[in-house]
Amino acid sequence: MIQPERIRWLKNGSSQAGRYVLYWMQASQRAEWNHALEYAIRTANQRGLPVVVLFGLTDAYPEANLRHYAFMLEGLRETQAALRRRGIQLVVRRQSPEKAAVALAEHAALLVTDRGYTRIQKHWRRHVARHAPCPVVQVESDVVVPVETVSDREEYAAATIRPKIHRHLERFLVPLAETVPRRDSLGIAGDGFDISDVEAALALLNVDRSVPRQRFYLGGTTQAKEHLRRFIADKLDEYAESRSDPGRSIESHLSPYLHFGQLSPLYVALRITEAPGTRQEAKDAFLEELIIRRELSVNFVHYSPCYDRFRCLPGWARATLARHATDSREYVYSRRQLESCRTHDHFWNAAMREMIVTGKMHGYMRMYWGKKIIEWSRSPEAAFRTTLALNNRWFLDGRDPNSYAGVAWCFGKHDRPWSQRPIFGTVRYMNAAGLTRKFDMDAYLRRMHLLSPEPAR
Repeated sequence: MIQPERIRWLKNGSSQAGRYVLYWMQASQRAEWNHALEYAIRTANQRGLPVVVLFGLTDAYPEANLRHYAFMLEGLRETQAALRRRGIQLVVRRQSPEKAAVALAEHAALLVTDRGYTRIQKHWRRHVARHAPCPVVQVESDVVVPVETVSDREEYAAATIRPKIHRHLERFLVPLAETVPRRDSLGIAGDGFDISDVEAALALLNVDRSVPRQRFYLGGTTQAKEHLRRFIADKLDEYAESRSDPGRSIESHLSPYLHFGQLSPLYVALRITEAPGTRQEAKDAFLEELIIRRELSVNFVHYSPCYDRFRCLPGWARATLARHATDSREYVYSRRQLESCRTHDHFWNAAMREMIVTGKMHGYMRMYWGKKIIEWSRSPEAAFRTTLALNNRWFLDGRDPNSYAGVAWCFGKHDRPWSQRPIFGTVRYMNAAGLTRKFDMDAYLRRMHLLSPEPAR
């Protein structure tokens, strides 16, 4: 089912006589459980036209590097093959996405696009709406409940958005049926940029190569679904009690796949809901993270134009951090020292190593990691810049609403004032003693010590 709330016309007008319906795929990089794709197929079938899918591959996506491009291309290669099996051609154009979309829309009766929430994603869609010669419609497929359906403003915290999401959840938490294309599009729009050999494609791209590829996570929908299958079978039942324990690693490992749109959050939510033999408490805990917390992050990025700047923080947090900006700091580390994992804190160094080697970090350690950068920086503003820069550089899911909200949370966003402390003021504080009191941190250190930059696949 494609609910009408998912559909928004960016450019109205009468359809031109086109050769195909164009689906400009940018955020939802998958061939299944994709509302924008299914909308394009259904509309094309009604008009007796084929569907062509376009992906615009820019070498200059802000803060992206070889690590991100490799993971993305692994997924796109699978998506291209899956679409081909459905009789649909995916054309990859090595061009700024908005320009590629306008160019291929010249022969389109309609342009369908998915939705993005960050500044550059919105800019691309505004450009296409202004310059495409055909009508443009956006179909939202990377949240369970569409962002404006939930709220028309930035929400203060999970407590304020939770009831608003739950009000609509039953209506949106329903399967999406696949539609068979009545006409195939294979060969219609040319071959584009060849991604069948990921290594060869990467060699042609002029991208930042200062961050090496990680070898722990292969991109693509098949890999994402296998991570989900193993999580449901082996870890979900323990999630409510043990998800915060870095020594246990009760994680789904889905965040990179959700970031690149290689996996539908709706598909994940339904698989979790239907998981047999699992306690409801565990399901609820995971769905809280997948839907409530993740879509709070989307709400934040969509409604806050300064989501990646210090001024995105609530007034109380900025004020208390400012009052303590000149507090004495026992340790101050440069970004180079942080990236070299050279601090006095073994737990923090292990978390940074996990980030550098794997492109991921245990969720609880991600919070601790950000809090310590506040403590070890010369000012809260400098800490914010450093945390976000490291986040976007090393994490596979950097440059994502979840990441932007996660960094801001370390500085007080979506939280409340706590007791007064040096440096932090009333922003929530975390320390190593709390880690050792709650968790088996020796187990986490042992696991991080064994990390190798080149593990077996």
